[in-house]
Order: sequence, then structure tokens, then C-alpha cells
Amino acid sequence: MIADRYELVELLGTGGMSTVYKAHDELLERHVAIKILHPHYSDDREYVERFRHEARAVAQLSHPRIVTVIDRGEDAGRQFIVFECVDGENLKQHLARNGPLPIRRALEIACQIADGLAFAHEHGLVHRDVKPQNVLLTPDGDAKVTDFGIARSLDVDKGVTQTGTVLGTSNYLSPEQASGSTTTPLTDVYSLGVVLYELLTGEVPFPGDNFVAIAMKHATEPPPDLLERRPDVPLRLAAAVDRALQKDPSRRFQSMAEFEAELRRTLAEMSEPDAERTFVAPRRVLKESSPRRTTPRRRRWPILLPLVVLLATAAIVAGILALGGSKGPQQQASASGGGHPVPVTGVSGYDPQGSGVEHDEDAPSATDGDAATYWSTEHYSSSDFGGLKDGVGLMVDTGRATTLKQLTVSSDTPGFSAQIDVGSSRSGTFVADSKVAVVSGRTTFDLQGRSGRYYVIWITNLGPHSSVHVNEVKARN
Repeated sequence: MIADRYELVELLGTGGMSTVYKAHDELLERHVAIKILHPHYSDDREYVERFRHEARAVAQLSHPRIVTVIDRGEDAGRQFIVFECVDGENLKQHLARNGPLPIRRALEIACQIADGLAFAHEHGLVHRDVKPQNVLLTPDGDAKVTDFGIARSLDVDKGVTQTGTVLGTSNYLSPEQASGSTTTPLTDVYSLGVVLYELLTGEVPFPGDNFVAIAMKHATEPPPDLLERRPDVPLRLAAAVDRALQKDPSRRFQSMAEFEAELRRTLAEMSEPDAERTFVAPRRVLKESSPRRTTPRRRRWPILLPLVVLLATAAIVAGILALGGSKGPQQQASASGGGHPVPVTGVSGYDPQGSGVEHDEDAPSATDGDAATYWSTEHYSSSDFGGLKDGVGLMVDTGRATTLKQLTVSSDTPGFSAQIDVGSSRSGTFVADSKVAVVSGRTTFDLQGRSGRYYVIWITNLGPHSSVHVNEVKARN
């Protein structure tokens, strides 16, 4: 019995600082959760103050997505905090039992976590230890954030922990935590990005054998490509996770509320796949240099089907116009990887039968490593460019003459037809280096071994669109 009121019923879990029990509140006749600081920390003033700080901090927060603090006290030298009892499992246990979650379910849980954290940020608290173990799921499947044990007030210059102290769980550690720098609400944005990556793939983005190795990866390695692990993820969602996982906090979403809003927009698009959509680019690449055109809202085919379905659909398409206006059988590009990555740079559009330019200023966006940005064609009245030309293209530069084996194109406007051409000069002549294929959300072209410095994604038919995008181009030799 704790404080002559709370009867311990069941051990729920043990952490680095404390043990959590299910208990019965004899006074109010209800079950609660009680967290008791480990005895060997009771004589450490810093740990005791941090423990008390958690109670004071969370007691200020009343929100359906945050586990409520009911009481705090001391009994026979034992510090304790009493929380509402959530009958259910934590998110880590849920993942271990079910594996990667359906995209819609992962988004719903991430939105609920973001909602609770945004509320905490509005009240001056950063969690700093966002991880699946600290998210409880109610019997109805709703998420509640708990364990603000290392939370810190935003308005305190010198708190319980100082700059240079690494706190947090290594798999979900932000780069600034890994380096011992100052934490902000954007620290929680990064950690939630890691959690969402794990919900979608079943694995953390930066695994490792020990704390130091994992922390170094968070601090130095770029985030892995979510689409390589989960090809059916919408490009908009992949771009959101990538933005949340940026090393530089200024390149992430600039608040948890902004992150949540983008996730909810993605969820809304999944609920209405035939509705008109907008695709929001990250802050750092919003263009102000192209006043001559405004990209209208347009219908886009949903990209939520598994890649295998898209490839199967593409295999039966025939009769699309090829380069030079000739017709021939449509061939499917490969979905396999191989070889070594080759850096490429988008240099310009390619429109030899038209004005000579095709949104040249946007070409670098197709090779900037960000799936939310793109190069696009002009708008045309029909899929065959109104009969005015055989096609248009995007030109990328490998930096020197090389022989590529594969070139991968990602697009959020799937269904158009293209082939890969190669040449030694930006002015041409270009020759075909692949067969024509229908581009799905992510399509890899197997090249035929011709050498050159410049490669063109030559679009021969727009499919169901009046304009198409190339979001990312990657190459291998």
C-alpha cells in the first residue's frame, strides 16, 4: 500500500528511472497507474527533481491524447506519480504483434500522437522521448502519449538538464539530442518522424548495435528512402516523413501542428482518392522564380495500389507513340535494383520540336533528393501533345561520359509513357537507350549499354494527364 491509499495490484513495466504498477485507489474506488522512482535514485537530488518536474509538467496538460496525472507524493522516501490507468498495450507491443501497419492506420495513430504533442508544445513542454513505448493504445485503438519523464519547459534557460547532456532513447534520438545541443519542439517532430517510419515499415530507420553507433547515424546519415521499403506509400506521405527526418531542424516542419496538418491532408486524400488534390512542397523549395506559369489543380490517379498491381497494369498497355512518331509494342521497365548509385543533376527540360525549353528552371527539383518537389511538363490539350510533337523530356547530367545500367523515375502523376535517351552533348543528338514503358509511382528502366554524359527521360505520351511530373531521378551503373 502506497500513501495509505494505493494498493499495488500488478507490475506493468520497469524503466531506467522507475517502475510502473497497476494499483487500486482505495479512496476513489478505481484503478490507476502508479510510477515509483527506483530506490537508488531517491538520494540523488537531480533525479528526484526530474521526477517531480514530470508530475508538475504533465499535471498542467489536460488533453484526450495525453495520459492524465492524478497525484504525486512521497511515501517512506519513495517518490511516486499517479496516472490514469489505460487498459491496453503500448504501440511497441502492438507493432511486435502486428508488424507494419496499414497506411491509413499508421497515419491515424501518428495524427493522434501529433495532436497531443502539439498541445504540450503550446503549453511550453517538449517531450524529448517520443517513441512507441511511450504511446498507449486504449481498447478502442486511440493513442495517448505518456512518460514525460525527461520533458523540459521551453521558457527555462537552465533546467534540470543542460546542453551537452544526451537524453532520449537512441533509436528515436534527434540529431540535436545526439550531439548534446539544445532541444526544441522540432526535436519531437524528428522523433515522431522516426515513429511513423517504423509504423510503416516495421523497422527503425537507423538500426545499430549500441547507443553510440545509432546516435552517430542520426547525427550524420541521410534518412533512408521510405519508398524503397514500402513502395505503396503515397509520395506525399513519403515526402512528409523525409522532411520530418531532416538533420537541420530549420528544414523540418516548423511546428508539430504543421506536421499534423500535412499528415491529415494526406489522410484526407486517401479517403477521397478521386477528389482534386494539391501537392505541398517543403518550405525550402517553394519556387518564386517562375511567375510565368501557375500550376492549376488537377486530377491525379491514386498511387496507393501496391507496385505489383501497377506493373501488371503497365504490362498490357500497347500502341503508345514512341520517339519519332513510330508505333511499336510497349515494354515494361524493370523494378529491380543493382549496381552502384551514380549522382545525377537535373539541368533542363528538352523540347526539340517546340520552343526548345520545358520548365528548365524546375529541372534541379527532380534530383534534389526530395520526393515532394518535381519538374513538370507544360499543359497539353491531349495525351499525344495535340499532334504537334513526338514528345518532351527532362535532361539530367552524370558529370562525365558513363554507361548507366539503370535509371529510376518517381512520379506522383503515374500512367504516362516514357523511354530513356542518351547523348554526349546537351544539344544532342540523343539515341534511345531503353524500351518505352508506362511510368508508375516508381519505375526502373533497364538501359541498353550506350555511353554518354546526358540522359533524357523522353515522355512519349501523357496518359490520363494534361501535364506530368518527374519527382525524382536516380541512376546506377
